[in-house]
Amino acid sequence: MSLQIPDLEAVVRIVREAGAVVMSVYDAAFEVRTKDDASPVTAADERAEALIVPALRALAPGIPVVAEEMTARGEADAIGRSFWLVDPLDGTKEFIGRNGEFTVNVALIHDGRPLLGVVGAPAKGRLFAGVVGQGAWVEDDGVPGRRPIRVRAVPAEGLTVVASRSHGDAAALDAFLAGRRVARLASAGSSLKLCLLAAGEADLYPRLGRTMEWDIAAGHAVLAAAGGDVGTLDGAPLSYGKPGFENPHFVARGAAGP
Repeated sequence: MSLQIPDLEAVVRIVREAGAVVMSVYDAAFEVRTKDDASPVTAADERAEALIVPALRALAPGIPVVAEEMTARGEADAIGRSFWLVDPLDGTKEFIGRNGEFTVNVALIHDGRPLLGVVGAPAKGRLFAGVVGQGAWVEDDGVPGRRPIRVRAVPAEGLTVVASRSHGDAAALDAFLAGRRVARLASAGSSLKLCLLAAGEADLYPRLGRTMEWDIAAGHAVLAAAGGDVGTLDGAPLSYGKPGFENPHFVARGAAGP
């Protein structure tokens, strides 16, 4: 039986509500704690996840949910052919640094590939969404309506490359880009990097460091819906549902070009 894709608009509403919860913490004083893996966590991560997980279970009963904080507690559902991947606050370091480059992420995975994704950037007033095979769009606060998005052809002057703001390895990145025509190198936090490719605002995102599946699944879905792709360094498609949910190094691309 083929998968009945859950209502994208319902997922958008869930992400917006979680974004409001995140901003309520962001706009006040908050405590930063350290998890067992040495990564930071705040009340925003936990409160947003506490909203998202039951909302997804109500929206699509029977589809398992894997979310970052519940996984850290050993409470993630056992996955099947389809499952949700949730990062309630990607870019916690950006959240703590108050630079606005953090996101709320919900993705639907089917047969190891992202099928649907919603990425909210509440401090920036942006929300990206897409369903593979149906297209992708962005909403920007202050701009009426939704704007369809699509990856761009690489400009003749070269690539705009986005890199992680908080997890960069400059030497590894320089080695990877050697021989490529690069017009601009920009830093950005969280899954926004994938969405910038989807919106035709950048061309390449090499990630040469550790990430987890929930960090990128929603952005990957938006990018794939907009015509881009994410693959391992040896060219294989990046898959989901791996043991431990840890990603290898990968490269996200818009359209092919110089």
